[in-house]
Amino acid sequence: MSLAIFDLDNTLISIDSDHAWGQFLVEQGVVDPVGYRQANEKFLKDYQAGTLDIHAYLAMVLEPLAANPPERLAAWHRRFMASKIEPHILAKGEALLAEHRSRGDTLLIITATNRFVTGPIAKRLGVDELIAVDPEMVEGRYTGRVSGTPSFREGKVARLQEWLAEKQIGLDGAWFYSDSLNDLPLLERVDNPVAVDPDDTLRHEAETRGWPIISLR
Repeated sequence: MSLAIFDLDNTLISIDSDHAWGQFLVEQGVVDPVGYRQANEKFLKDYQAGTLDIHAYLAMVLEPLAANPPERLAAWHRRFMASKIEPHILAKGEALLAEHRSRGDTLLIITATNRFVTGPIAKRLGVDELIAVDPEMVEGRYTGRVSGTPSFREGKVARLQEWLAEKQIGLDGAWFYSDSLNDLPLLERVDNPVAVDPDDTLRHEAETRGWPIISLR
């Protein structure tokens, strides 16, 4: 039995859930339709280029959580799951999860998208363990700030180390599946790194290092 770690966006699902949530908010008339859409697109391009300022991005995406009560957010998220996420869950991704589950492996999703967006997605995929950006909450309301270290790039490694210490398990024989150059710091740490429908930079790194390259599309 080993630890099987999965990135979420563009790995187990065929879209970026954080970006899709932003699009959903624009469509719902929750945020400025011009400015928010432009910023959402810019941050996505920065992420794809490996130049994302994670703190600037989180300041934008967490603001709507702080501006609305939890009940309203939950109702929006249910519609978001049905319209934006469910059609993009990859059958081969679910099969890969099932394969590791049948081996008795511990399944973990680790993502740079916040827990509000990704918690229900992980639950839908049947994965109990999730490391995500944790939005701060005070007295039942989101504050717009981040609690702890954002699970992005080297932050994923740091958050995983905290999780491993808490669970009292190690990385021996661990797998990590990801599509993104931003996950190179963690891919380098596991015994079994796998590039999944990778971006050009990760594909080059995987080919150079002899890592497996697979498609779940």
